[in-house]
Amino acid sequence: MHTLVTNLDALWKVTVAGLLLGAGLPIVFAVGVRLWSVADTVSAEGTAAQHNYPALAGACACFALILAAILTGILYTARAFLAAGFGIHLFGA
Repeated sequence: MHTLVTNLDALWKVTVAGLLLGAGLPIVFAVGVRLWSVADTVSAEGTAAQHNYPALAGACACFALILAAILTGILYTARAFLAAGFGIHLFGA
């Protein structure tokens, strides 16, 4: 019974991480692209551009979150190399 509880505990953690990273990050990127597309609009005549600064700020926040996730993943993958080669200990390595 203890093994079953341990396996189910690990299973829900892996499922949540998979949903967040596997589906969550692409959704955040898609929202950022959508906000970026409505940040600048052109009138029907094609003359004056109207700026939507809240949409632009939201797009930049989405892209910053994606960039932070990518950098965190790279550093997490290379943590043993950074610890052995340069003495930089990240994530408790």
